[in-house]
Amino acid sequence: MRSLAGAAAMIAMVTGGAQAAEKVTIQLKWVTQAQFAGYYVAQAKGFYKEAGLDVTIKPGGPDVAPPQVIAGGGADVVVDWMPSALASREKGVPLVNIAQPFKKSGLMLTCRAETGIKTPADLKGRTLGVWYSGNEYPFLAWMATLGLKTDGSPGGVKVLKQGFNVDPLIQKQADCVSTMSYNEYWQVIDAGFKPEQLVVFKYEDQGVATLEDGLYALESKLKDKAFVAKLGKFVAASEKGWAYAAKHPDEAAGIVLENDTSGAQTEKHQKRMMGEIAKLLDTSGGKLAPADFDRTVSILLSGGTDQPVITKKPEGAWTHAVSDAEPK
Repeated sequence: MRSLAGAAAMIAMVTGGAQAAEKVTIQLKWVTQAQFAGYYVAQAKGFYKEAGLDVTIKPGGPDVAPPQVIAGGGADVVVDWMPSALASREKGVPLVNIAQPFKKSGLMLTCRAETGIKTPADLKGRTLGVWYSGNEYPFLAWMATLGLKTDGSPGGVKVLKQGFNVDPLIQKQADCVSTMSYNEYWQVIDAGFKPEQLVVFKYEDQGVATLEDGLYALESKLKDKAFVAKLGKFVAASEKGWAYAAKHPDEAAGIVLENDTSGAQTEKHQKRMMGEIAKLLDTSGGKLAPADFDRTVSILLSGGTDQPVITKKPEGAWTHAVSDAEPK
């Protein structure tokens, strides 16, 4: 009887352990850096473990497209910018926004002041560095609102397909380049430029800011209540990680560095990045505001008919079901 009872207890322990450790894989939009500190902090501080989750964080990179990864079954949830996610949805990858940790956009166009560019109107006829792989959509929408063609025709702008660096600006191959407030802008500064030698156009200030770094899952998977409940735990634990990172930026930067297997990141840059990232976060829990979604869609639809980002307002592209399923 004792041996049977012991065996039963062992089976219960094993079974209980398996049930407690629900697996979640998240695909990041870019390489390991403070842009994703909340997820690394949640893992390092045990927030995921406390929620009964076994989370795998997959770094991204220039050759990694989150929509393709999740469509191929390589992740349960991905980090992506809404323009990219909505464009992918319209092309057949049914992504749904389940949470929006970032409230504000960090995207900017940084120009050399010596070019004489002072206002957006001065961009006409200029060479502008633009990121692609889904990051070009906000830029195309902005140029459309300015009435500037991006196809190289007279009276428009010349688009230089920018690598994920600021070399075109430094080497004077472009008048302006794409930068993030928390990353590439500071690479320009570290290259020897002073703030007064630069003219910066923040997408937020230009009224063309679209949502960045949201969490997305596949629509078909969200029909499973157990999956929704699991993601509810994940989102809640991730938000806890973001809140901790914002309050302890230096510690968060250290955790990011511990997870950087490339060795490319520096303590100075990650601490600075975390400080800037904290300014973009949603402090109300990361639940998508419908008005922010509508604003982003409106901006994308203004992209004209020659290179539309999306052609119609998407239906079912966001849900509060996951946030509502968060443990209270």
